[in-house]
Amino acid sequence: MNRLLYLASQSPRRSQLLDQIGVRHVVLAPGPDEDAEALEAVLARESALTYVRRVTALKLEAAVARHRRLALSEGPILCADTTVALGRSILGKPADAAEARSMLQRLSGRAHRVLTAVALAHGSRRLEALSVSRVRFAPLSEAQIDAYIASGEPLGKAGGYAIQGRAAAFVEHISGSHSGIVGLPLFETAELLRRCGWAL
Repeated sequence: MNRLLYLASQSPRRSQLLDQIGVRHVVLAPGPDEDAEALEAVLARESALTYVRRVTALKLEAAVARHRRLALSEGPILCADTTVALGRSILGKPADAAEARSMLQRLSGRAHRVLTAVALAHGSRRLEALSVSRVRFAPLSEAQIDAYIASGEPLGKAGGYAIQGRAAAFVEHISGSHSGIVGLPLFETAELLRRCGWAL
């Protein structure tokens, strides 16, 4: 089989995680005419689990259409999406510093879930997997939140933080997949690749 995977994500961390398990890949990023962020809108009364699976499936189908439109060589297409859930609330990517501050204040001293869905298209096949991890933050002072927001790191990150960056210092406890929290659960991803015949 073709030993090239298409990664439908512009996230450098997802690309680095694939490198970590030795998967040769190229990025299949959305074009300038595609509004990838529009796919992330939360529907009324939608659970975090339903949300992350639905958004990942939508992004995968958009990537399949992009692959076809560009007439690229055959190869599996991998897509993932991560969200943070605090109780029944879905904490997506903050639109600005004020929203990032609000999210971090809500997460301070509390436990939350990080859900990452992974989907793979291989020909007509569609495979999916889900990773759910639990993260507990230490209580955060306003000064800590201010400094973190000033770093610019919270913007563009689900829940307003990046655990692979400065926010690692906020974490008191993790249960589940660290790579899933970063954005691509390696165990689940490897299982999907094996199911489509990829020997790791």
